[in-house]
Amino acid sequence: MQVFITGATGWIGSAVVDHMLDAGHEVTGLARSDASAAALEAKGARVLRGDLDDLDGIRSGADAADAVVHLANKHDFANPAVSNRAERGAVQTIGEALAGSHRPFLIAAGLASLTPGRVATEEDRSPFHGIDSMRAGGENLALEFVEQGVNTVVVRFAPTVHGDGDQGFVAGLVATARAKGVSAHIEDGSNRWAAIHRGDAGRIVQLALDKRAPAGTILHATAETGIPARDIAGAIGRGLGLPVVSVPADGAGEHFGWLNKFFGADMAASSDATRALLGWAPGGRTLAEDLDSGCYYR
Repeated sequence: MQVFITGATGWIGSAVVDHMLDAGHEVTGLARSDASAAALEAKGARVLRGDLDDLDGIRSGADAADAVVHLANKHDFANPAVSNRAERGAVQTIGEALAGSHRPFLIAAGLASLTPGRVATEEDRSPFHGIDSMRAGGENLALEFVEQGVNTVVVRFAPTVHGDGDQGFVAGLVATARAKGVSAHIEDGSNRWAAIHRGDAGRIVQLALDKRAPAGTILHATAETGIPARDIAGAIGRGLGLPVVSVPADGAGEHFGWLNKFFGADMAASSDATRALLGWAPGGRTLAEDLDSGCYYR
C-alpha cells in the first residue's frame, strides 16, 4: 500500500514510518527541509517537499496515496491561532482529496481537556469543534468526512510519548527541574497523565491501517492509563538528584511557564477497546523505566 504521511520525520512520525516500511508499505513523507528529506530517503521512503501551509502539495500527496496518515502539527503554543489555521486547512484538504474513495485517513489527536477527573475511553467524543477550539477541532472535522466516503480513523496519543531522544513535555519538565533546582508537581500532584513508549505508538498506527480499522473508529495510543504527576516529578527528582516539591496552583505558571497548563491537567485514558480491536499489547518501556534509564538526563 502507498501511504502518505505528514509529520513523517517527527518524534512519532519517524516511528510510524519505520513500522510502515517494516510491514511492507511504500511510504511518501512530507518534508520541509533538506535534513528531513535526507532522513526519509535513507530509510527507503519517498519524499514530497512541502509543509502544512502547502495545501496544494498535501492534496497531491493524498491524491496519489492509498492511505493518508496525518501527524504533523505546528505546536506553536505561543501562537495557537497559527497552529489551528494550519491544522484546519490540512485536515480539510486531505478529507476533500479522499472523499468518495473510502481510503483510510488516520489522524493524530490528543487527550487534553477531554474528560478531566475521570479516565477517558474510546467511546468519549471530543467536545472541540471549529478553528478556535483545541487542535482546531480537527478530530471532529475529520470524522465528518466519514459520511463523504472517507475511512477516517482517529488516533489519540497520550500526552507523553516517551523514549530516548524525546524533546516533548517530559523533556521540558526535566529542563525546568534543572533550571529551578527542584522537581515539582502542582498541589498534591494527583492529576494523571497517560503514557506510551514511542515504538508502541508507531505500532498502533501501523496496525490500525493493516487491520482496516472501520470508518469512525477512535483509538487510544496509551500504554499506562494514568501516572500521577507527583510520581513523574519523583522519577525526575531521582534522576537528577533533586528534591521533589509541591508548588501551589497560583504559582505554577511562574514555575513551569508554558508547561503549566499541560502538567496541571488530568489526562488519564484507557486503551482497552484499542487493544481488543488491534490485538495489540504494549512492549516498550514504561515512563518510569525510561526516566530511570538516564536517557532524559544526557
